[in-house]
Amino acid sequence: MLPSGLLLGAYGNSLISLLLVCCLPPSGARAQQYQMRLEVENTLVPAGGSFLVNCSTDCPNPRLIILETSLAKKPVGNGLGWAAFLLSNVTSDSQVLCSGFCNDIQMVGSSEITVYRFPERVELAPLPRWQPVGENLTMTCQVAGGAPRTNLTVVLLRGEEELSRQPAVGEPAEVTFTVAAGREDHLANFSCRTDLDLRPRGLGLFQNSSAPRQLRTFALPITAPHLVVPRILEVGTTRSVNCILEGLFPASEAQVHLALGNQTLNSTVESHGDTISATATAVARAEQEGAQEIVCNITLGNDGREAREKLTVYSFWGPTINLSEPNASEGTAVTVTCAAGARVQVMLEGLPAAAPGQPAQFQLNATEMDDRRSFFCNATLEVDGETLHRNSSVQLRVLYGPKIDQAKCPQRLTWKEKTTHVLQCQARGNPDPQMHCFHEGSHVELPIGVPFFVRLNYTGTYACKASSSRGVHTVTVVMNVQDRNLRAVNIVLGVLAILGVVTTVAALLHVFGVQKRSDTYRVNQGSTWLPLTSRQPEEAVGENPS
Repeated sequence: MLPSGLLLGAYGNSLISLLLVCCLPPSGARAQQYQMRLEVENTLVPAGGSFLVNCSTDCPNPRLIILETSLAKKPVGNGLGWAAFLLSNVTSDSQVLCSGFCNDIQMVGSSEITVYRFPERVELAPLPRWQPVGENLTMTCQVAGGAPRTNLTVVLLRGEEELSRQPAVGEPAEVTFTVAAGREDHLANFSCRTDLDLRPRGLGLFQNSSAPRQLRTFALPITAPHLVVPRILEVGTTRSVNCILEGLFPASEAQVHLALGNQTLNSTVESHGDTISATATAVARAEQEGAQEIVCNITLGNDGREAREKLTVYSFWGPTINLSEPNASEGTAVTVTCAAGARVQVMLEGLPAAAPGQPAQFQLNATEMDDRRSFFCNATLEVDGETLHRNSSVQLRVLYGPKIDQAKCPQRLTWKEKTTHVLQCQARGNPDPQMHCFHEGSHVELPIGVPFFVRLNYTGTYACKASSSRGVHTVTVVMNVQDRNLRAVNIVLGVLAILGVVTTVAALLHVFGVQKRSDTYRVNQGSTWLPLTSRQPEEAVGENPS
């Protein structure tokens, strides 16, 4: 047999209704003036709460005042015409009924008790990690629990902005709202909130909110990135690679991946507005030689754009030019060889080009004229339709004995005493010879190539000797130093001689001039002019001027 409490709990509402139907007096009796009143503090009770019910009547002689309910009750007081009860652990809506008898006529009063409870769970369903701009996004909010449902609504929010308000229907209640995602929704917080509005029942507005969820929106252009790469790249060298994409949002969130073949390139990424750019340094390795691709992949959200460009990795070794004898003695045979890598064509200066991949060489007999001679080699390689050139050179040193160039070392010198001069005397040879000039008598060394003050005792013969490990070469230089005083005497004598000549010429001119004037006077005394040159001397002497 079920306990009476459980039986009432299960069938309480039905029994109360049955009592109201079966036990109420006829309509005429109910119309009498005595009534049963049921007073409750508030007919809206929180779930699990308790409340007081007071049953009272103005009947002068009431009896059997009781409270019929399926809830747990406890009498807390009574008196003439009243009885009070405490109802506790209210978990669901129910009906309470007060009854009693007045003059054997039953009196009944009832009230509906409504239980309110806050939602147990308010949750916004997870949003996509990334949402494309312009595409519809459907948000779903689930609400478990909450009563009374007639006073419960679900609100969807973007930040504090209300997007949708709908009644909570079903258990759990599920509310959806669709919105077109825009750039302004990027990093916006979305949430849902329940409003339990009990203000019409004398209470307040109770709100419960879900945890916010942040939305990330993105936009990508339909175009591929612009990828700038070199067409060819030599093994062991580096070149810059650039990848640019415009019109993406938000550019700062994009990820860029640059790769040469299966080699990931370390890139520096920058974003400005709706543009992103990445720069990396491509390093070609030997195992990558041949046709390769550089790939730029830009991803944003759950989408991406990719660009590919072809690149040829090549190896260009050489040219290397070698001498069989880099330091050859004069008269030695020297072989000049130039070589380079596979597919490279080399050509030594003055010779036809060798076949691709083959060395070029020639031989010569080293002479003094070949010392410091440079040999040049040119290498050519065709890579992806582009012709590449590379040059190399080497210098030959020929070992030969010292030789004094007589054109640069005059054998006779005439200098004035107490003047400054430079003795220019040069020698050639390999190794470079040492040059010294010594006076044959005194063995005093004469400076070479630097200014020195010439003295009278420098007059004499000098042995100018060039020497090295390859031999010795000597040239004789005769120096004549003139005394500056002798020159002064010569000048004075010359001046005196000139003065003597001038004086003699002047005297002769004077004598000749006097005689000419006298002859002219005597001729003028006669009747005829005769030139003096036409007369005989004796005639001139015999004339009588009177």
